[in-house]
Amino acid sequence: MAAKKTVKQDEAVPQEIEKSAKSSSVKKAAKAETVKKTAKTTKTAKASAGTTTKKKAPAKKSATKTTRSQKFSQYDGKTLVVVESPAKAKTLEKILGTRYKVLASVGHVRDLPKGRLAIDVEHDFEPEYIQVRGKADLIKTLKGASAASERTLLASDPDREGEAIAWHLASLLDIDTQQQCRIRMHEITEHGVRSAISEPDMINMELVEAQQARRVLDRLVGYELSPLLWYKVQRGLSAGRVQSVALRIVCEREEEIERFIPEEYWLMDVDANSLDKKRSYKLRVEKYKNKPLTINNEEEALKIEGEIRAGRLTVDDFSTKESKKQPSPPFKTSTLQQEASRRCGFAPKRTMRIAQALYEGIEIPGRGPTGLITYMRTDSLRLAPEALESSRAFIANSFGRNYLPDKPNEYMPKGKAQDAHEAIRATDAMLTPESIKDYLTPEQYRLYELIWSRFIASQMRDAVVARTNLVCSSADYQMKQSGVVATFDGWGRVYPLGIKDITMEPAVKGEELAIEKIVKEQKFTQPLPRYTEAGLVKALEEKGIGRPSTYATIIDTLSLRGYVDRGEEDKKLIPTKLGRLVNNFLVRYFSSIVNEGFTATMEKELDQIESGEIEWKKLMADFWKGFKPVVDEVSAHGESMRPEPELIGEKCPECGHELIVKRGRFGEFIACTGYPECKYTRKIVKTTGIKCPKCGQGELIRRKTTKGKMKGRFFYGCERYPDCDYVSWKKPGKEGAAEEEAQVVEPNDTDM
Repeated sequence: MAAKKTVKQDEAVPQEIEKSAKSSSVKKAAKAETVKKTAKTTKTAKASAGTTTKKKAPAKKSATKTTRSQKFSQYDGKTLVVVESPAKAKTLEKILGTRYKVLASVGHVRDLPKGRLAIDVEHDFEPEYIQVRGKADLIKTLKGASAASERTLLASDPDREGEAIAWHLASLLDIDTQQQCRIRMHEITEHGVRSAISEPDMINMELVEAQQARRVLDRLVGYELSPLLWYKVQRGLSAGRVQSVALRIVCEREEEIERFIPEEYWLMDVDANSLDKKRSYKLRVEKYKNKPLTINNEEEALKIEGEIRAGRLTVDDFSTKESKKQPSPPFKTSTLQQEASRRCGFAPKRTMRIAQALYEGIEIPGRGPTGLITYMRTDSLRLAPEALESSRAFIANSFGRNYLPDKPNEYMPKGKAQDAHEAIRATDAMLTPESIKDYLTPEQYRLYELIWSRFIASQMRDAVVARTNLVCSSADYQMKQSGVVATFDGWGRVYPLGIKDITMEPAVKGEELAIEKIVKEQKFTQPLPRYTEAGLVKALEEKGIGRPSTYATIIDTLSLRGYVDRGEEDKKLIPTKLGRLVNNFLVRYFSSIVNEGFTATMEKELDQIESGEIEWKKLMADFWKGFKPVVDEVSAHGESMRPEPELIGEKCPECGHELIVKRGRFGEFIACTGYPECKYTRKIVKTTGIKCPKCGQGELIRRKTTKGKMKGRFFYGCERYPDCDYVSWKKPGKEGAAEEEAQVVEPNDTDM
């Protein structure tokens, strides 16, 4: 199983931070007592040590040394390669052969400790790194293997986070950072791996400092704001430099929706025929005396209908114009997440998990373990020369030269991109999705097909689209019908063009058409929709907030903290009461920091550290100078904004106290206000408001199957289960629910 690399984004204060303050005195006392006991034991041991003990000591040391030597003898004379993921390690060992040994660090080996700030704000913001808890044995193995090996190469992922991991590894393994010990693999194929091995480089300290600056900045913000939320709002909350801005964006959209006042308008279509009845058209009324027309109410619609009928409907113009539709560029991280959500229904986090597996390698018969896509955390749109060559050869052989442009298509990203990476593409154009479908899981196949087809399409010839417009008029009212047809599919041969062919029979300028009927439809303006996860990713990117590698983590954090809920059916992000309360507090007191402009500017400055334009410690000092006084002021004088208890109007069936809505790690639930004396709880069950058609007493509830072949599928069942076993796979309607045929679902297939 592939190891998951956690990208640090926004610090949150864990519960240990509260515990550490309470137990500090106890720990000091315990430590002092331990020192005393150790000294006493040592003294006693020295006094009682005999001749036998002295003779045995060297033998024991020698045995230990021999055992260690034997343990790591397999690394003698070999080159050790250290990667992040165990899955990648297995793939590389098969590619590199017996002269190499590959071990995985399983992500970071050193990090900032939990429970305290661990940043020396008085001395140039020096971070205090410690070994990651639980990795002592792994680190010992890495040290022993590195010491025994002839050479050690650090092959963590080719991004800021990976560069920082390589730097930490170099420190632990006593590797000189000025040596050429760093290799960067953008694709896990034989060519990509051997090319990286043959061109080792030094650790890029500017990249390391860029990552370290983000880590320190996020720690300063998170570990200062989060305790403030604990004391002023509610225990267990967190805030973060990017997380809190993302929450503000979601909350402000919700406020827009609530303030929105729908306005009535009407649409009017004229169904018309040619006089010989051989051609028909559907015309939308759009203008009056060549000015845009808005029909506000039914009275206006009826008046306009009468005037159009009283006039003479004639053709003003019929034209067809061809235009070229260029292919979309290959994917970068954000666009992959958005398109995978739209076309596959994958959340950003799921998309990145699947992409990681495709990058690290899949076993393909005849090829062995093969990385199918290039590195998936990138904002570059560049394609390597060999990728362009292979894709053009595939296009010419598979579709013909008329689908191949005269020269490769090139794409430029908006703003600054880490051009050391490529765009996300298939590592081998010849490995079509269908040819390897049997070796992929269904979700891997769907994502690979998306990446492969976008990559190939990006290097194909433009599609040609013919757009037809028919313009007619009657009594000073202009109406229009449009058609579109792809006359040459071009890149649409492998990737959806995004158009639906609408053909239209030609009409002659000046000819009269007969009105068949006029259709009027009442409409109301709609507010902007809530953000989906993919929509929020797009918004963050457009506003310059966060980095591609952190979008999925940011959104997941908002959900885990209980700040947003995902709509069960439409997957829209809905801010919770708690999320809105936290946002109100942060906006009230920290609006200068929790805002799009500040965060976007900070992102640019953090990027400048990477290019050597800004010194990271100076940036930290400038930020801290303005941030810390505000935190202190709010801590001393800011008003508390405690959430009001949400009573449900029921008494506890066990003790008689009021019941309230609470939120835990798995969402909201109902609990007794008599806690901890009374521990009564129950789930919150949201009904559809539709009576059960079988028993007529309970209401239908949306549930999810948890076992069997249909695991994960939603169904609708009676809230009175098991007394009533009515279920239906179809979504019930207010009128149609009663017509559904009742089915019985085995209890062990559901979570009723």
